[in-house]
Amino acid sequence: MPTVTRGSFANASTSLLFNTGGWRQMRPEHRGRHAPCATACPAAEMPRDYLAHVASGNLREAWENLVAANPIPAITGRVCHHPCEAHCNRRSYDESIAIHGVERFLGDRAIEENWPYPIRSAANDAPEIAVVGAGPAGLSAAYRLLRGGLKVTIFDSEPQPGGLLRSALPPYRLPREILDRELERLLATGMTFRPNTRIGRDVSIEELQQSFRAIFLAPGTGRHRSWSVDGVKPGDLRSGLDLLKEWISIGEISARGKIAIVGGGNTAIDLARVLKFSGAAEVHIITFQTLPEIGNNKPPADAMSATPREIRQALEEGVIVHDHRGVKRLLMRGGNIVGVEIVHMRELDEGGGKRKLVSFEGTETVLKVDRVIPAVGQQVDPAGFEHILGRAEFFKPDHIGRLDGHPGIFVGGDARGAGGSVAGAIGDGHRAALAIQGYLRGTDVQREKAHEPIAYSELNLSYFDHALRVQAPILDIASRSTAAEIEGPISREGARAEASRCFSCGECMSCDNCWTLCPDNAVLKVHESARERIGYVFDYDHCKGCGICAHECPVGFITMIDEP
Repeated sequence: MPTVTRGSFANASTSLLFNTGGWRQMRPEHRGRHAPCATACPAAEMPRDYLAHVASGNLREAWENLVAANPIPAITGRVCHHPCEAHCNRRSYDESIAIHGVERFLGDRAIEENWPYPIRSAANDAPEIAVVGAGPAGLSAAYRLLRGGLKVTIFDSEPQPGGLLRSALPPYRLPREILDRELERLLATGMTFRPNTRIGRDVSIEELQQSFRAIFLAPGTGRHRSWSVDGVKPGDLRSGLDLLKEWISIGEISARGKIAIVGGGNTAIDLARVLKFSGAAEVHIITFQTLPEIGNNKPPADAMSATPREIRQALEEGVIVHDHRGVKRLLMRGGNIVGVEIVHMRELDEGGGKRKLVSFEGTETVLKVDRVIPAVGQQVDPAGFEHILGRAEFFKPDHIGRLDGHPGIFVGGDARGAGGSVAGAIGDGHRAALAIQGYLRGTDVQREKAHEPIAYSELNLSYFDHALRVQAPILDIASRSTAAEIEGPISREGARAEASRCFSCGECMSCDNCWTLCPDNAVLKVHESARERIGYVFDYDHCKGCGICAHECPVGFITMIDEP
């Protein structure tokens, strides 16, 4: 060891003898934060992570990261309402990341190149689980259970899997070829599919309990809610979902005259567009909710539940939306509808989490229509579930899907009555599968803590360039129909450019700022072969706690904390 003297400070290695880290009062620390896109995703995706793979050109790795949470990205990339984009920090800078476009691109690429799902075969003696319903929730649960090493059998009353994805989504939103190929690949991962099997008719819940270690119920909502206005309803009343299913099944729908649809969800929007495409003179949507802001801002609390881009396209096509309205009276002549009286309505907060729908007298107007179609939601068909469901419209499981009083039975998807979305159903299946694995082990699954995402104000935007969002091609209005897919895909180059716009909120992006700018060389690079997620370590013997690394970190990954 060299002798330290005033005249030898410049000798090799002598600077390492001074542990200047003892001077500091605060120290830097790597602290990963959740990105707002992830905390907003009902399906538990981590867009930040797979976008990083896409930006690096590692497409298959990106898809494998994506399908760790969501096994049907070619479908959700088309039909999901993508709240991740509404919460994306980039929207406050220029435009949010087109996450749905990248997700669709990865799903389509996996189909084209037949990338195998990352699943190992279950052991011969693995426990067997029954899944009732082959919609998004059931398929998600089955996939997650397979990944957990369990055997799965799916029972569905229909001849083909997909649930409402197949029976209620128009081809202009979800082409049948994509649906078929995605689900064919998923079923081939090792799950057993038993079609045309109705609970209560072909097999009972009790029989399933005898043959399987646990059951996940995702039967959907097969019974439409009754609808009237003060007890009055037209003689030809049909629910919106029934009409949409019938049109998808036979390819025809009665679209005469002027039609009013009551409701603000995707069924209302889809049916309105189908009727407009099919020649209806006018199509009106009446909803007590409000139109979402078309853009990058977060939607208001009472926004229509339909996907904003679908609402925008419907408006472009001539559908008329009467928001903050409700039907006060049906105007009849000889048993036939000739109009509806509508009134301004708002859902007001009463406190304590309660909301009340209030109409405003004196705001009534008359809308002349020839037909009224309610699209106000569905409920569980109780056939086969009577002893579990009782007289309720929906099952009432806990936060992870467990059904109180029925050990080994779990529930998810629309059947739990929490508002239907494809991503939400996927998330239900994912959580319930983890809960089933815990049930088999005899361990309890704790409620996940709500994670506070990193805020826009916590990012250092000096290191990002402005770049506009990649736009997917969309058919012009005159070319749209019920047959052709309206929104097209983004290209490989577009997906990579879009992924490169990601701020990597709260996660190290290996930009080298901390390593380059540290005045004391107290940030060290980890050798690539030993690297996991973080490519740097702090040399606390020589870090003086100046905070430059934290201040210059673009993504808010470095935090200054008090010296212990």
